[in-house]
Amino acid sequence: MERPDGGWEALMARAQAGDARAYDALLRQVLPFLRAVCRRRLGSSTEVEEAVQDALLTIHRLRHTYDPARPLQPWLATIADRRAVDRLRRSGRRARHETVLEPLSETLAAPAANGWDHASEEQLAAKQLRDAVSGLPSSQRRALALTKLQGLSLAEASARSGLSVGALKVATHRALQTLRTRLGGGKSSR
Repeated sequence: MERPDGGWEALMARAQAGDARAYDALLRQVLPFLRAVCRRRLGSSTEVEEAVQDALLTIHRLRHTYDPARPLQPWLATIADRRAVDRLRRSGRRARHETVLEPLSETLAAPAANGWDHASEEQLAAKQLRDAVSGLPSSQRRALALTKLQGLSLAEASARSGLSVGALKVATHRALQTLRTRLGGGKSSR
């Protein structure tokens, strides 16, 4: 990792003072370091790159909080490590809540003469779930997809959808309640 004569700290101090070229140079120079930090936590190169992008956004958002009297490398490492841990948590949540749905076969799409032929319970449940989700209002489907299926935080989902955090919470709650009712898992609160 190439470090200029004044170090990353000097570049960051200049960037904080509004020097766009110094900021660009700093980000280019710290990129391999951020990748190395994220790679220690994450196995997938795609996840590493996603975590690095998250770290760069966080650095951009929080650059005003850096104290130029302190070393920059630990500050950067902490940010990159936390974004990598966030990715691990998100993928863990997603893995706990996702079920692989097989595409519906032709035999499932049209009932046989004596019922559903050889369709498994899982395929029927998957079809029921897809049907129930497709029957939700679009705002509820979008909120459910962003917060529960994609595992985004409320802030991230709000930024993507244009809905407020409160509206997302309400839409997600209503979607889950409706699905529970439609799939026989409880009463709706509406």
